[in-house]
Amino acid sequence: MFMSYENDLLQIQEKYPFSQWKTYAEVGEDGEAGLEQYTEENCDAAKKILDTLISDLVLLGEAVSEAEKIQKFQVAVQALNRLNDETDGSLIETGEREELCELFNLIAVKAGIDPSQYGDGEGPASEWRDW
Repeated sequence: MFMSYENDLLQIQEKYPFSQWKTYAEVGEDGEAGLEQYTEENCDAAKKILDTLISDLVLLGEAVSEAEKIQKFQVAVQALNRLNDETDGSLIETGEREELCELFNLIAVKAGIDPSQYGDGEGPASEWRDW
């Protein structure tokens, strides 16, 4: 059973949008400048925050209390808040916010948490997000 919990969480990494985000920084075919906030460094930092959340949940284990799991979500969301602040709030815009909230909800479900119980029904990211 533990392996299934761990595997379910680790499989979420395949749904990460961060590789796509990196392409936003590229100069378009029309010569228009890309979105410079989507540097490899910024995208990798966002990926690392989600990787840490998943690995922390795996380390805690399936049987740990929901409160302990949710604390890890808070740490991750607040880290994304800081990262977004470092880019003057331009890293996480509408599309990215929706992708991240969806990811957090998916992680919550795989960790045995009902996301609708948090963030006024929007999920755990909405409890602490500034984006």
